[in-house]
Parts: sequence; C-alpha cells; structure tokens
Amino acid sequence: MTAHHIRYELDSDGIATLTIDRPEKRGAMTYAMLMEFTAKVAAIADDDRVRVLIVTGSGGSFCAGTDLADLATIPGETRGVRGGQHEVGKWWPLVQCPVPVIGAIDGYAVGMGAEFSSQCDVRFITPRTRFAWNFAQRGLVPDTGAGSWLLPRIIGPSRALRLLYSTDFLEAEEALTFGYAHRIVAPEELAAATRTEAERYLTASPMSLRRIKQLVWKGLERDVAEHMAEHVAAMSACFKSADHKEGVAAFLERRPARFTGK
Repeated sequence: MTAHHIRYELDSDGIATLTIDRPEKRGAMTYAMLMEFTAKVAAIADDDRVRVLIVTGSGGSFCAGTDLADLATIPGETRGVRGGQHEVGKWWPLVQCPVPVIGAIDGYAVGMGAEFSSQCDVRFITPRTRFAWNFAQRGLVPDTGAGSWLLPRIIGPSRALRLLYSTDFLEAEEALTFGYAHRIVAPEELAAATRTEAERYLTASPMSLRRIKQLVWKGLERDVAEHMAEHVAAMSACFKSADHKEGVAAFLERRPARFTGK
C-alpha cells in the first residue's frame, strides 16, 4: 500500500517525478508513507542519472499533512521524533537532495505538505493551491522545522510569523506576491509547465547545479567568511572540471554543450 502511495518515475532525460498518490485522503501522510518518501529521496540523491526532481501530488491535492488517524495510534507521551538534530536528511530530504527540486503543487499543501513545499527550490502552483502551517491548532511547532527556519527566509519573518500564529491559509495569489511561488498555472497545465522548467535546467552543467544548490542552502547557515571559503573551494574545483572545459569549448564553437557532470 505504501509503495503505491509514493510513486516514483525517472525518464530518459534524467527528470524524476516523485508523486504523493493518495487522492482519497488529499495526500495525507502516514508514518509508513513518510519513511518511503524519505527513502526515495535519499535514493535519488545517490543516482547520477537524475538531473532534476519534480515533487507533486495527485487528485487535486499536494499533501494535506500528517494523517491524524495514523498519528493517534501512537500516544504523544511515547511518540518519538523522526531523527536527531544532525540528521537533516530525515527532516529536510528535499533540501538535502543534491539536484534541483521543483514543487508542482496543486490544491492543499497543509501541515507537513506546507513544510515539504518550503523545502523545494522552486514552486509552481495553481489558482486553487492553498498553503497552511496549522501546527499551533494541534499544539505543535512546524513538524520538520522548515516553517520556523526556511519559511522566514523565503518570505520574511513577519509574514512567516503571521501565518504560523494565525494558521490562516496562504492563497495562490498571495503566495505569488510574497515570492513563495514562482508561477501560477491552470491545474491541467501544471505537469507541462514544471516539465518545461525542468528541461531548462538540463542545458546547464549538472556538476554546477549541484554545487550551486549546496552553496545557496548552506550559505543560509554560515557567516560571510565561511561562505566565501566554501565558494573559493567550489570555484577552484569547477575550474579543474571537465564540465567547465566543455562549457568554454561549446561557447567558442557555437554549439550546445555536452556536459557529463564531471
């Protein structure tokens, strides 16, 4: 059942799609589904064939959060958290995933669904997309830590705090205005729009994209001196790479680059 609810596909171009496929529950996550989701993302991180990851839902919803019926089977007094403070891959698997991650988000992205949306690098939504960090209504804090750390850095602390305090929905147009969403498209155009976006990334060096993603996300944690030390190391490695040589040669020869990721 769990394998059916977390569906994975990889096409010949290296575009992977991870689908939360439980439309009868609006994509609500059980513990088993969450473990499968996290394991799939970890496997993607180790697969050199994957160039871009698209994360989406099904049936007009992305993810309505944790399945509370499943959660209630474990008493709160004895319920453990999913990992230690240093196990970032368990908390933020999409941030840790080394390739670009595009969220194709239709309908409800609530609770854990909103948290996963914050972990995406780029978000495409539809007019009926609605985000909500409703943890305070359940006596909780944002369950992956994304709402309290990533969200304020994406839309600003005041806007983030209002959403967390009020548990109000962030509607599609407001998400676009805040810069949380990149683009709003019709539901029937969402898959094609995110596919087109993913194809744009395929023209770039996969080695460069992986290093850029790491520099940006890790840069949020570091001071300038630490960031520049990592930048200098990355730049030095890039100068020595086959992809850099190919990028220069392709420009001089006026042809598309044939990157290998090395």
